[in-house]
Amino acid sequence: MAKIGFVGFGEVNTPVDVIVRKCAAAEAALKAEGLELVSVYPVADDYEEVQVNHAVEALAKENFDALVVCIAGWIPTHAVVKVTEHYRHLPMVLWGLCGWYEGDRLVTTADQAGTTGLRATFEGLGYKFRYVYDIIGKKTKSDVVADYCRAAIAAKELLHDKVGMAGYRDMNLYGTLYDGMSLKKKTGVEIETFEMLEIQQRYEKLTEEEKRQIVEERILRWNFLKPANDDTMMKAAGYYLAVKQIAEERGYQSISIKDVDGMKKLCGFPPAPIFMLLSEDGYTTVPENDSLGAVTQLMLNRLTGQLAGYLEFYEFFEHSVLAGVPDFVAADMVDGDTYTVIPAAFGALSQGILNVSKVKTGTVTMSRLTYADGKYVMQILLGNGKTPPKWEECGWDQPAPQLSALEIEISDVENFAEHVACQHYIITYGDNRAKIRNLCSILGIEVFEM
Repeated sequence: MAKIGFVGFGEVNTPVDVIVRKCAAAEAALKAEGLELVSVYPVADDYEEVQVNHAVEALAKENFDALVVCIAGWIPTHAVVKVTEHYRHLPMVLWGLCGWYEGDRLVTTADQAGTTGLRATFEGLGYKFRYVYDIIGKKTKSDVVADYCRAAIAAKELLHDKVGMAGYRDMNLYGTLYDGMSLKKKTGVEIETFEMLEIQQRYEKLTEEEKRQIVEERILRWNFLKPANDDTMMKAAGYYLAVKQIAEERGYQSISIKDVDGMKKLCGFPPAPIFMLLSEDGYTTVPENDSLGAVTQLMLNRLTGQLAGYLEFYEFFEHSVLAGVPDFVAADMVDGDTYTVIPAAFGALSQGILNVSKVKTGTVTMSRLTYADGKYVMQILLGNGKTPPKWEECGWDQPAPQLSALEIEISDVENFAEHVACQHYIITYGDNRAKIRNLCSILGIEVFEM
């Protein structure tokens, strides 16, 4: 489990029992948020620097992903910096506690004297940090501190995350391109490509029994609105097993597959059920070689634990947008216990298993990592997802399926349209904007909120 360093400071002339009590309460609050801590307190500005040296030695024995600098009272800047300078490479939280009331009398240990003396110093030293202060009579901001720490953990996890991508640049789209070197430098994520030929070769080596097991144990548990051809289900099982083998062998956390010009054109098989099965396994998935879409998914997955599925735009209305999918939705976006599916064909394509599940409604955060002129920007906006009106995409077999979708109410459609970066945006439930801001501040990515 990831660990967080916690150091509590207070000035040498402040009663030590007060500093210990305040630090212990802050420590307990962070543990209640689910963090595992490496704690050292109290640390004062004693002349011999005994406590400062002890803190440095104690922290050096452990590994952690972020450092909480807990200011429980006034503390000269030098005493703090002599500890934090050993961890300037880590994200930090400068957390100022607060005083209390005794009857009608406010008692303070000058916590914000300490933090205000340190904030500009931390900035000047180039630290990556978040400044948080508590207010007397209000709930402690341990949740805010914990969120930043979790963002630091997410940033470290991204350093080892890999996207497995079959093929590249489906339909010759420009919006799915990426620059591998800068992407790795900025986010830590690696995109590895593998050939569709490898999928086909592995598919051909699978036994009928292996494929049949997936059909019986996984696919037939879905809610079919009408029966699918057995051959279609067996192909879905086989191609899923082939991709899953590659993902497990190479440690991929995310999968994208060349869709229109790949699986559909070359293999004659729409890959939606492959993505559905992988999503049930916990992989983040996006079609059409959407490189930055896949990276956005990983970032949101690490922050929220959600699979961070994608939706694409079909219509703009005055106060909302129609966002749906022509293939599949992430497993945790489904409003129900299992996928609802239907065998269907689009245009000249062969029959596939189309996901037509009802999508969960409610508050959603729409996100998209963008790259232009050497600069990465994360676009985010908050919306309210509601059940869409009856609609269809022209070209499907009649009667046309009701595709999985949301009508998402947003505050300013015109402004969004002026800045929209791609047809795919990544969807997470709840207001996750603060979490995204935390992660992007650690990674050095600008945030653009619409």
